[in-house]
Amino acid sequence: MTETEVKQNVEQKMERAIAAFKTELSKTRTGRAHVGILEHIQVDYYGAMVPITQVANLALADARTITVQPWEKNLITVVEKAIREADLGLNPATQGDIIRIPMPALTEERRRELVKIVKSEAETAKVGVRNIRRDANEQLKKRLKDNLIPEDEERRTQDMVQKLTDKAISEIDKLVSEKEKEIMTV
Repeated sequence: MTETEVKQNVEQKMERAIAAFKTELSKTRTGRAHVGILEHIQVDYYGAMVPITQVANLALADARTITVQPWEKNLITVVEKAIREADLGLNPATQGDIIRIPMPALTEERRRELVKIVKSEAETAKVGVRNIRRDANEQLKKRLKDNLIPEDEERRTQDMVQKLTDKAISEIDKLVSEKEKEIMTV
């Protein structure tokens, strides 16, 4: 495995770790309404559990209200029940064939809890990035021990892996500060 192959492999894995972290961040509720907090909810559709996005149209009515319009009329109660049971602190209300979900305002205490949760998720993502670095470095040391690469190439590649790690961790920190600002904004 050459230096460029190691770099590409590490970059891909770190990008996937950051993408997974972004997905987790999108599930975190802020003061404003956004459909991302509902996208992970599973609905019982004729015996099969499917994402809510496959059985209903999600939209924003205004800054504090999400509307969910199931494609089939008989799914209204099923979708409403799934939203209630998702334990998001949301109280859906059905009006005809549309489910309206008002977003309650967050208290200062709840905002601080959410920031702690985001920071905890960030730490988990950072650990994942560091594990990718560790695995790459172990692979390089093994290749050096087996005399497959010279020592200077191993050193250079380790430095490059460290730079990629620093870049990924700084991106995670940037995402956290943006989300924290979004959560704390009233």
